[in-house]
Amino acid sequence: MEANVIAPWKARNGLLETLSQEECDRLRDSLQVVELPLGKVLYEAHAPHPCMYFLRTAVVSLMYASENGSSTEIAMVGREGLVGTGVLAGCQSTPCSAVVQCAGEALALRPDVADREFRKGGQFQYMAVRYMHVLLAQMAQTAVCNRHHSVEKQLCRWLLLANDRLGTDEMQLTQEAIATRLGVRREGVTEAARRLQELGLIRYARGRIRIEDRDALERQSCECYAVVRREYDRLLPPV
Repeated sequence: MEANVIAPWKARNGLLETLSQEECDRLRDSLQVVELPLGKVLYEAHAPHPCMYFLRTAVVSLMYASENGSSTEIAMVGREGLVGTGVLAGCQSTPCSAVVQCAGEALALRPDVADREFRKGGQFQYMAVRYMHVLLAQMAQTAVCNRHHSVEKQLCRWLLLANDRLGTDEMQLTQEAIATRLGVRREGVTEAARRLQELGLIRYARGRIRIEDRDALERQSCECYAVVRREYDRLLPPV
């Protein structure tokens, strides 16, 4: 892994910032800063996870692919979380793949080090278990949203989640990329984005989306975003 060892301790990741000084000292030399380019596949479904990634500025989509080749995003991870829980407790893999949605930085931790720290118990295990709980909550709510709510509501939820994880009101994403993540037709996303733009909630042009009125976007969204956000706020530190 070609990267620089992080020093001094400046994690810039919501989970790592919760660790004790002792755990920080143990991990410092093992965490490496890596650049994650757009579209990079961090791991494939059912394949061993090469690293655990604590995201700093990148956003990663956890994607589930069906036998017919179609795929849908089941969760989104950013600076509040981590990717690669399959390295813990000998699980080794998960049934979904992890694809970089927005390029940026992460801190990579070797699987053996992550598993060792997890088995020690302490704050590392505590934060990992709590994060897996809120990630499961996001996956469950995404399934409900995709099944019961309109494309416009789904798009609102997705934009709000992306905004939380990026920490910026503007993102560079094509309608086709968003449609792939929502598992819907591009035409549906185009119509939903047009409607939100007419309402003054977003501005969309040339593959860039900017949130103009976040409060109104939350009101336009279904309850799914609020349910997920409450779980994150309840169990994880703010980022």
